[in-house]
Amino acid sequence: MEFSAKQIASYIQGEIIGDENATVHTFAKIEEGVSGAISFLSNPKYTHYIYNTQSSIVLVNKDFKPEKPISATLIKVDNAYDSLAKLLTLYEASKPKKTGIDSLASIAHTAKIGKNVYIAPYVVIGENAVVGDNSAIYPHTYVGDNAKIGANTTLYSNVNIYHECIIGNNCILHSGVVVGADGFGFAPTAEGYEKIPQIGIAIIEDNVEIGANTCIDRATMGATIIRKGVKLDNLIQIAHNDEVGSHTVIAAQAGVAGSTKIGQWCMIGGQAGLAGHAKIGDKVGIAAQSGIPGNIKSGNQVMGSPAFEARQYFKAASVFKKLPDIYMEINMLRKELNEIKGKLK
Repeated sequence: MEFSAKQIASYIQGEIIGDENATVHTFAKIEEGVSGAISFLSNPKYTHYIYNTQSSIVLVNKDFKPEKPISATLIKVDNAYDSLAKLLTLYEASKPKKTGIDSLASIAHTAKIGKNVYIAPYVVIGENAVVGDNSAIYPHTYVGDNAKIGANTTLYSNVNIYHECIIGNNCILHSGVVVGADGFGFAPTAEGYEKIPQIGIAIIEDNVEIGANTCIDRATMGATIIRKGVKLDNLIQIAHNDEVGSHTVIAAQAGVAGSTKIGQWCMIGGQAGLAGHAKIGDKVGIAAQSGIPGNIKSGNQVMGSPAFEARQYFKAASVFKKLPDIYMEINMLRKELNEIKGKLK
């Protein structure tokens, strides 16, 4: 499909600088722009690319002031990145959606399948499972007995939803996601470790997106819960009986030990590790590779391992690299002090 600058500006409420009839049919990064593409400029580090980009249209923030001529048509908006997101969402929605149930899918007779669904070859859906309207399930995905998948939800290939687990509406689970595997529960005995049955479930609420190969364990009892609007990156571990508050985002390779409660609107960096039974407040920021041994109050920003308040961490880090020199100075002062003591005797 092709759109003009005038149509785009109308949709995102932007101001056109240049040819309102310029047209685009694809997207491109500003440094890789081609004719017929729309790009965006949000990060000042990429400003120099705008003067040579071959893209036909570039979204820029309203405060952008060019220092030399630009061949591309500009559309000025309040936030170029947000406007790009709106256009990408529109573009994605315009793609034709697959529907129908493939004959190679294995669906239990007791399963309930909604309207306008897509179920690909080699999908397996268990007894009494439910799949909501307009959902899509891609090849080699498994939906266990009594599991429930909401409406407008997409399960990409090789997703595994264990028995009795619940996935909400408007969710996206990328390839390799596992929801409802057993939590890591073992009781030490004289002979070894005895498995503790994990009889709870995992619940994913509405509007959640989960990245590839992320694992969300079922609860020992009760439920592991991912609240509405949560966004999880690839390769994340959420352990049994955890609760992740609404609209929290967690980056790749983070791990959360069992029975930890994370509040709303938190931001957790990649490779962060959270100890079990911790309580993390609302709007907490946890920097990448931080180690969290216990509770954090709402609004705090922490980093380090073990993590502590970010401003204190930066102060400590600035001192850390000076420690060898400080150590030498202390030794010199100690030597001088001993010499003075010797003279005073």
